[in-house]
Amino acid sequence: MSDTSAGHSRRYEIRIQGHLPSRWTTWFDGMSLTAESDGTTVLEGPVLDQAALHGLLHKVRDIGLPLLSVTQLDTDTPRRLT
Repeated sequence: MSDTSAGHSRRYEIRIQGHLPSRWTTWFDGMSLTAESDGTTVLEGPVLDQAALHGLLHKVRDIGLPLLSVTQLDTDTPRRLT
């Protein structure tokens, strides 16, 4: 069972402790990476389904940086400008 409607992916924001350089974008399936002034990195972008979300979370685990939050964004939420 898919958790997306009409084949559209949902947007997520994943916040982790520490800064990741932008070269990690490819490893995180093209999600945007934004280094915040509070020492966190925000990964934001579309996620096809729950399996893809779990795959991203496994990657966060594999790099060893603490996961702070995972937020599903409203489709009306404007994208961050990097």
